[in-house]
Amino acid sequence: MKNGSRAAGEDGSRQVDRYLGALAPDRRAALEKLRRTVRAAAPEALEKIAYGMPVFYNPRMLVGFASFKEHMTFFVMSTAVMKTLGREFRECTSTAGGIHFTAENPLPVALVKKLVKARVQENAERDRRRRKRPGR
Repeated sequence: MKNGSRAAGEDGSRQVDRYLGALAPDRRAALEKLRRTVRAAAPEALEKIAYGMPVFYNPRMLVGFASFKEHMTFFVMSTAVMKTLGREFRECTSTAGGIHFTAENPLPVALVKKLVKARVQENAERDRRRRKRPGR
């Protein structure tokens, strides 16, 4: 990893720490657990604040999460992955790109890991296709 990339990741982690530190304790705990789960599923991913929320990237956007007034959302950032794995979270309220949850009813760790790994694979496949294009 380049020195600049490591520094950016470390600064990003501090930004995410500040984001989480501003939340109510129950929401902070739920999102910190989600953060640890994403790190376990994609240890090479870096984190930063983008679009006003914590996101992981490797080097392109992977997943993100945010706290809202009525719920928290895990942003999968892929309609294809959401469609492919949708039956696994059909009990949850979701949108085209994210899954809503609460501190009292968090997302299952196994589901989060599966979604993150699917996104890592999707990004890797996208990168492979780009490298194969003529003129690259």
